[in-house]
Amino acid sequence: MAGIEEVAKLAGVSTATVSRALSGRGHVSPASKAKVEEAAALLGYVVSSNASSLASGRTRNVGVVIPFLNRWFFSSVLEGAQQALLRRGYDLTLYNLSGDGRERASVFEHFLLRQRVDAVIAVSLELTEHEVRRLHDLGKPLVGVGGPIPGVRTLTIDDVAVARLATEHLLGLGHRRIAHIGGDLEFDLDFHLPTNRRLGYEAAMREAGVEVEPRFFASADFTIRGGYHAAKQLLGVPHARPTAIFAASDEMAIGTILAVRDLGLSVPRDVSVVGIDDHDLADFFGLTTVAQFPRVQGEQAVEVLMDELEPGLRPPEPEATPLPYELRVRSSTATPPSE
Repeated sequence: MAGIEEVAKLAGVSTATVSRALSGRGHVSPASKAKVEEAAALLGYVVSSNASSLASGRTRNVGVVIPFLNRWFFSSVLEGAQQALLRRGYDLTLYNLSGDGRERASVFEHFLLRQRVDAVIAVSLELTEHEVRRLHDLGKPLVGVGGPIPGVRTLTIDDVAVARLATEHLLGLGHRRIAHIGGDLEFDLDFHLPTNRRLGYEAAMREAGVEVEPRFFASADFTIRGGYHAAKQLLGVPHARPTAIFAASDEMAIGTILAVRDLGLSVPRDVSVVGIDDHDLADFFGLTTVAQFPRVQGEQAVEVLMDELEPGLRPPEPEATPLPYELRVRSSTATPPSE
C-alpha cells in the first residue's frame, strides 16, 4: 500500500500538508485538501489510526456520559453528537449511567481516566468538583449539556422559563384550572429539572393571579405509561377536573392524551394538553409543545468541544451558553370548555 510520501508527491504538496488535510487538524486550503484527497483515493492510502494516535497523543475518540439511554431526549442528544463527531472524523464511546451509583464512580474513577478518550461530553449530569478536577488534571476537555457546571463550558437550558412559556400558553387561552404532571424524585438528582419546571409552572400561575392547587399536581417517570397513570389520577373526579394539563415532557403528555381518550373525553374539547421536547411523535398526536431541539444540543456540544480540542480557531465562547427553545402550537390546546 502507498505511503504518505507517495501521496505528497502525487498531490504536489508536503507530507505535513497531507497529514493536516487527512487528519482534519490544522489549516489547509480547499484546493490543496482536494488534491490530497484525490491522490489518496487514487493510491488507496488510508491514514493509520495507530500511527496518528502515537504522533499526536490523540485517540480521536470522545466519551459521552448520559444518565439514561432509554429516553427519547437523551438518545436524540446522543444522535446529534455522534453525527457531528463523525463529520469531524471522531469516534464516540458511550457511558450509560442508568444503574446505581457504582457505575458512575467506575466511569469517572477508571474508564475515562485510562487515556481511551480525548475529551468528554456530559449530558444532564451535574458533575462534582472532584469529577471535574480528575478530568482537568489529565488534560481532557469537558463540555456539559443541560445545566451550569462551575469551571466547565456548558450548554444550559432554562427549565423555569420553558415551563413558564408552556403554562402561559394555556393561561392565554383562558384556562385557570391547569394541572401539572412533573417528574418524580428519580429525575430530580441532576440540575433539578422536575423541580425547576414545576417552579416555572407555579410562577406563571401566580403571576396570572391563579391559585396553585396541590390536587392539580401528579408525579410520573417521564414515560408515556407514567403520564397515562398520572393523568387518570388528575381526571378521576368528574366535578373537579382540570381543563388543561401541562406535562413536563412530551412522553408524559402523550400518555395524558391517551388517558383522556380512554376516559371518554376529547382533546382539546374537554382537556387541553401541552408538553416539553417536540418529541418525534408530537406532530402525530397534534401535541402542542415547547421544542428544545435535543439533536441540535448534541451538535452544539461537539462544536464547543472542538474549540477545546483545537483552540484558537474561533473566538472564545462564554462559560455558559443558553440553549434555544420555541413554543409549537398544534391541535391539543384550545380555549377551555364552557361551564
